[in-house]
Formats: sequence, structure tokens, C-alpha cells
Amino acid sequence: MAKKALLIEKLRGILSEFESLNNQSDIRQKVLTLLPAFDSLRELGKSVIPGGLTLSARDRLLAYFRLYPQTILNERELALVAGISEWARRVRELRVKFGWKIISGITTLAMIGENDITLEEIGGGYMKPNDYMLIDIIQDKESAFRWHLANEIRKSKSGMKEKILEYLRRNVTKPVTGEELRYVAQGTEWARRIRELRTEEGWPISTKQSGNPTLPIGVYVLERDRQTPQHDRRISDPKRREILRRNNYKCCKCEWSYSIWNPSDPGFLEIHHIRPHSKGGESDSDNLITYCNICHDIIHRVDKNR
Repeated sequence: MAKKALLIEKLRGILSEFESLNNQSDIRQKVLTLLPAFDSLRELGKSVIPGGLTLSARDRLLAYFRLYPQTILNERELALVAGISEWARRVRELRVKFGWKIISGITTLAMIGENDITLEEIGGGYMKPNDYMLIDIIQDKESAFRWHLANEIRKSKSGMKEKILEYLRRNVTKPVTGEELRYVAQGTEWARRIRELRTEEGWPISTKQSGNPTLPIGVYVLERDRQTPQHDRRISDPKRREILRRNNYKCCKCEWSYSIWNPSDPGFLEIHHIRPHSKGGESDSDNLITYCNICHDIIHRVDKNR
């Protein structure tokens, strides 16, 4: 506390000296007088975190993120808390090396554009590209391995969609963040490519908005390493969400839901055409129903053997 008081007093002295130069015309002298204020503000920024003056910049940032999870934090406040100019690199280390699910405004805006995140889920606010948010307070200890894999796939000569799919298939049933997929894709249209994989090519990729309400925001899961049947594809995400909500996110046959999900029974929900496309069935509400993957497979086997 004594050091904090000294910093405040020092800052007051700097500002007082600057004020005394108001009538002078030497602009550089005014600038040089203010320069020490940067150091004082950085030290004060460190001090707002309990024990912050003795912590590393990375630990101060982590403490701040954990104090305000699922809250939009702007770059200026993070820079102030970190107390160093390379604060953004420390944020990346928290994400890549230590497994904290921190998403940037760039990633969030892309996901909002494809309806994989809603404004309500990020507090109704607007994230600027250099804003950040901790989306999950649980540390992901497998993150370092996945980021190594992401770097390997990113360097391949495959197209954007192929890179995304390879990464998801090598992490099947495991939640991965939009930050990981954006990095793998190495392009700005990554979120659109994921939607195409889900709605046009039938890969069961879930988000909180598109199939699995138990997932944290900003996270994707490839539920199974298999595409859905051809005639159950091309259902739009809004229509998919409508049917899932209508059926209370439950299988209409066995009543399985994500609330009873278990690693030994990793089920998921799919949308089924009651009357298949091949027989003139449409993708409208009256012709769509929710089944778990087990019941869905059984229904297709029965139909095939008739």
C-alpha cells in the first residue's frame, strides 16, 4: 500500500509540473515532462490486482480474466493491468500454452456472422477486434498438444475447409475453440466454411447455438467422425435450432438429452426428415423431428431394410 501511495503522489507531481508548462510554447518539453507518467500508470495498473506488483504480467492478466469471465475486456485495460507493451503475447501464451479459453473480438465477430454466437451470449455488447473474453473458467490442459497439431495442419497445402475438417476429425468429440479453428484455417472465411461443413456436407459440428446448448460460447465439437445421411443435409441452422428448441433438446423416441451426456455414452442430437427427400419430403417444420444419433441410425437401418 505504501508503494501504491508513492506512485499516486509521483503521478500527481508529474501532472502538476505539466500544468505549470501550459504557457510555454516548447511542445517537446511538455511531451518529455509527461513521459514518466507512462511508467507510473503501468505500475499503478499492476497494483490493482491483489499482489500484482510481485506477479508476472501473465499472472496479472490471468487473475483479471478470472475475475471477469464472459466479460468483454478491451485492449487498453488489459495493457494497463499487464504493465508491459507485449501484453498481447502474454494473452496468447495463456491461450496456447496454458489452455485458457480466451477468444478475441476477431473470432467472435466471425462467429456472430454465422449465428454460432449471439450478442446476448456476450452480454449484449459489441466486441471490437482487439477485445478479449475468457469464455470458460475451466482450464483446458490438453490445449498445448492441440495447438501443436493446429500448427502442423496449418502448414499443409490443403484448402481452408480441408484444414478445418482435418483438425476437427483429429479432435472428434473434443471441444475446440473458434480461436483454434481460425488459426488452422489461416483465412477470414473460416466460420463460413464450418457452417458449410455442417449444413451442406453433413458433418455433425455442434456449437451452443447449433445443436448443443451445454457447450460454452465460442466452442465447436465434431460429435462423430461420420457425415449425416444425404437426405438429412441442407437443413439451415435457424431451422435446425427451431426444431431442437421445439422438441426441448430431446430425442423424440428415447428422450435422450445433453443433460445425461456421459463420456462412456457420447450421444448427440440430429434432425431427421420424417418423409425423406427422395420421396418428396421437404425441410419444413412439420416434416422434421429430433432424434439422438442411436435412434436415428436405427430408423435409417429399418427404412433401408424395408
